[in-house]
Amino acid sequence: MSAKLTRILSLIKKEFLSIFKDPKSRALIVIPPILQLVVFVNAITMEVKNIDISVLDYSKSYESRELISRFSNSSWFRKIYKVDTQKQLKNDIDLKKSQLGIIIQNDFSKNIKKGATSDVLIIADGRQTNSAALASGYANTIISNYNYELQTNKNSPKINVITRNWYNPNIEYKWFLTVSLIVMLSMVLCLLLSALSIARERELGTFNQLLVSPLSNDEILFSKTVPPLITAFISSIIITLIIIFCFKIPFGGEVLTYLIATLISLCSIVSIGIFISSFSYTQQQAVLGVFSFQTPAVLLSGFVSPIEDMPIFFQYISAFNPIRYYMLLIKGIYFKGMDIQTVIQNLIPLIGISILMFIFARLSFKLRVE
Repeated sequence: MSAKLTRILSLIKKEFLSIFKDPKSRALIVIPPILQLVVFVNAITMEVKNIDISVLDYSKSYESRELISRFSNSSWFRKIYKVDTQKQLKNDIDLKKSQLGIIIQNDFSKNIKKGATSDVLIIADGRQTNSAALASGYANTIISNYNYELQTNKNSPKINVITRNWYNPNIEYKWFLTVSLIVMLSMVLCLLLSALSIARERELGTFNQLLVSPLSNDEILFSKTVPPLITAFISSIIITLIIIFCFKIPFGGEVLTYLIATLISLCSIVSIGIFISSFSYTQQQAVLGVFSFQTPAVLLSGFVSPIEDMPIFFQYISAFNPIRYYMLLIKGIYFKGMDIQTVIQNLIPLIGISILMFIFARLSFKLRVE
């Protein structure tokens, strides 16, 4: 057992040396993440189309149903979920089932009939800042139009709209984008380092030396997995610290939960990188494989637009995308301290993807060796 462990540690050490002795690899680890973090935060903008909302109607009156019908008939909103408690509304927003919550008070109808002011509370999901700002604006427009319809004289009732943004009170776009970049930059680094590992050995002609060494195929794959994983993990921690202390974005979750979620998420990504590397004969092929996976994975992660707004076919495909769960975990834990049950629900698919891709990588590696 000790001899086996010594062999694995020796190959892991060799892999670290291969990464950090190469000037290009060192530059890949240090410069792009910091540069992209600064550039992306200030350069990227996004749009949103369809919006799902949850409505908590305490009034359950003709007037409140009329207001809700304005949302149902609007082209801005897609689905209206009616809930019975604030806990249900909170869960809908926490799990991103809804991007907006609306609470109509029980005195809504009475105040309208008396000509008094009625409050309507709008709750937006501040984790998705662009969606939150647009959804709140659309809701305000609809309520204002309904309020205008009620105005017949100076004593007409008025609807007072109160907007609250959860997890990002001031809807600062940089909060959403900067935290999302933890996932994006860690993914790129992890994928490239792992995808280049075996391909580099083949291209440099040292792969055959590995095959005649005492190391088994599983030991070689494991040794190629650890350095990219550790490097990307440390990089993600550094980026997180930069975001907390330099960009002053408050961390709202448990540190240990955050670290475990990051590590497991990176395991799923490195497994894909190793799989790409296992059938790549050159580093150029490995890089092309990375970009072939990376672009659709980012688009299907919910980073550009909510997954709920995508066609059903792509929603099913996104269920096999590790970046989707990684993105949800990081933003959920960072902004609001996601509860452990929800964390586990999102870690299970990542663990499944990791195991499946490592099995595929092992089979591919074995076929290439034979």
